[in-house]
Amino acid sequence: MIRAYKFLMRPTVGQSIALEEMLRDHCSLYNGALQERRDAWRHISKTSVKYGMQSAQLKDIRAFDPQRHGRWSFSSQQGTLRRLDKAMQAFFRRVKAGETPGYPRFRGVSWFDTVDFPKDGDGCRWDSTPHDPTTRVRLQGVGHVKVNQHRAVVGKVKTVSVKREGRKWFVVLTAEQEQPEPLPKTGSVVGIDLGISNFLADSNGEFVPNPRHGRRNADALADAQQALARFPRVRRDKRTKKHRLAVEKVAALHGKTRRQRLDQAHKTALGLVRQHDLIAHEKLTIRNMVHAPKPKPDPETAGNFLPNGAAAKAGLNKSIHDAGWGVFLAILTSKAESAGRTIIAVDPRNTSRTCPACEHVSAENRTTQEKFHCVACGHLAHADTVGAINVLNRAGLVRCDANPA
Repeated sequence: MIRAYKFLMRPTVGQSIALEEMLRDHCSLYNGALQERRDAWRHISKTSVKYGMQSAQLKDIRAFDPQRHGRWSFSSQQGTLRRLDKAMQAFFRRVKAGETPGYPRFRGVSWFDTVDFPKDGDGCRWDSTPHDPTTRVRLQGVGHVKVNQHRAVVGKVKTVSVKREGRKWFVVLTAEQEQPEPLPKTGSVVGIDLGISNFLADSNGEFVPNPRHGRRNADALADAQQALARFPRVRRDKRTKKHRLAVEKVAALHGKTRRQRLDQAHKTALGLVRQHDLIAHEKLTIRNMVHAPKPKPDPETAGNFLPNGAAAKAGLNKSIHDAGWGVFLAILTSKAESAGRTIIAVDPRNTSRTCPACEHVSAENRTTQEKFHCVACGHLAHADTVGAINVLNRAGLVRCDANPA
């Protein structure tokens, strides 16, 4: 199996300058390759330029401009061209599927923040000695950069990537390792229901509160964004020091919220994987859940629209994004695979409207956000717990002791 590791780098001032130049030159290569593809399609009878053709030109590009392109790894430049090729393939795939195409865009220097090295030892070298606190990664054109390795890397390192986040630099490794030993069996199965008021409710009647990290940091973020909005929009190289500090403060608050969500998702998923052999959850299509409602034209007055609940839906969409269900389910699936646990995704339709006692389905069963009261048999329970029990039942594992909570 393949596992990824992310470590903080500690570059010197000179190495930080070299890393910025590396990103800048790879960004220039990406934009130049994209421009070549656009020109060939528009002016040379719709000719498609492929990755192989552009990769073959790298030797001449490096010889023509050795200061900008010749000092960086040939393999990393090929990785940048592969990124563009994947973006173009995804564009044509969306065109054929009838979806919104989204043609690949040119990248600004601030947007281009990752350089990939497809193979360890080719333009880069991960140098980690067991029980040695000094860990370094060697990058061609940059040198040996110190790395804060907070955990051991298990397996053989396959790829290395350098990523910039604000003022910090990270190295991301992918290592190939053997399938780990599964955790001991617990004999427990559980169904979970994700929500807004409670982040998670399980079929045993337990709840995980929703921390609402985005809402808690909303005031500080609003103040930082207002301070940033006072500066006129200028090019990146024309910004003043105060302007740059305002940009970094907004980015730091966004990063704090993201790290808080990740921390909560990892801890919650780890607890579930350690306690249960099988975990059933709803198969959520979050992209469809956060669509804005369609406008309702007023048939009596041209140009006017009727109320469609857009404001309320916008608030709900914001809460869904703040909860981070997609990130949590991805982390849960990864941890379950490593621990030898089973994950089952079931159809979420009517899970909160179906009575687990008599299986009667009705929208009237859920009287409020938290209360479930079956109109057929009178079964009374917490609505989120009922949803989790129904999720477990749909996974084909009806528990004999699944008494109403």
